[in-house]
Amino acid sequence: MTHISLTVDGATHEDDVEPRLLLVHYLRDNLGLTGTPVGCDTTNCGACTVDLDGDSVKSCSVLAVQADGCEVTTIQGLASGTEWDPLQTAFHQQHALQCGYCTPGMIMAARDLLKENPDPTPEEIRLGLEGNLCRCTGYQNIVRAVLAAAAEERRRRAPAPGALKETAPVGSTAPAAAGQEAPV
Repeated sequence: MTHISLTVDGATHEDDVEPRLLLVHYLRDNLGLTGTPVGCDTTNCGACTVDLDGDSVKSCSVLAVQADGCEVTTIQGLASGTEWDPLQTAFHQQHALQCGYCTPGMIMAARDLLKENPDPTPEEIRLGLEGNLCRCTGYQNIVRAVLAAAAEERRRRAPAPGALKETAPVGSTAPAAAGQEAPV
């Protein structure tokens, strides 16, 4: 047995685990976080994707002992109280799931994609999610959901309408805008 300590969805957990225990099984069996499904145990499907120290990983390819000292976020850790993450909302609104088995992994991989590229094209989304398989949807609504979530996240980051813009005080040495005289 090996002693591990890690933070999962904001809570610290310490356990003694078999060195060969996969992270996906630790999350599901030891912590009861069944939102992360076991899809293939071979890294082919991506259903078990989680965030590990800021990067999406397939939790069936990581041993629990490798996550010692790390921070893990699962699909269950995305919501803030009763408010869903923008990707969770977009997947629901855009009907980007059918059976739902791949959805946790798709959302977690899409979060990583949007962190790196907050304004992706449909082709960039397809390439960014190519390690996650869906056997039901045909992917079109998944792409729409990621586009919708990206737009919502950009909207949330934009300054509020009517927010004051910073201007140079009269008499300052700030350069004048094109076509305007500089104050004297």
